[in-house]
Amino acid sequence: MIELITQRINDSINTKQDLLTNSELLNITAKLSHEIVETIRNGNKLILCGNGGSASDALHFAGEIVGRFQRERNAWPAVVLNADVATMTAIANDYGYDEVFARQTEGHAKAGDLFIGISTSGNSENVYKAVKVAKEKGAKTAALLGRDGGKIAKLVDYPVIIPSKVTARIQECHIMLIHIMCEIAEQELA
Repeated sequence: MIELITQRINDSINTKQDLLTNSELLNITAKLSHEIVETIRNGNKLILCGNGGSASDALHFAGEIVGRFQRERNAWPAVVLNADVATMTAIANDYGYDEVFARQTEGHAKAGDLFIGISTSGNSENVYKAVKVAKEKGAKTAALLGRDGGKIAKLVDYPVIIPSKVTARIQECHIMLIHIMCEIAEQELA
């Protein structure tokens, strides 16, 4: 067991080490951080969603934005589309699961908002469809992705792609970047 534990810790460290030399990822993360700051500064909101572990990451992200990360400050607005079970199941029942985030985005998004989808594959159909709706509504769009970014990377304004094929490593990097972006937002705004 110790050997497996040690190996997985090393795997995580190695994946994160790769990010340090990935100038494209560092630059897009900085740009997305700036967009988060500007969205909040202008009185607009973040709209977040994901499936499975990425749904949990969306909830975590919103908790840091609405509550606080490290500094005492006013609450900032964030909506998590996967948090509303009644709405999600109603939409899934009436329109299909691929529409659960798009339909909510249609109701919540407006120009000036920032939509952030999270998909380790980059190909989650419900996230992809929500990005399309967010763009139609005039919101900026971003996604935390994995592997090669999938089809979502080609559609969003800010594709943050963790170049790994291992879901656990991708999610570990996503949560680290979420924390970094929240720290930047608090540094700039609080």
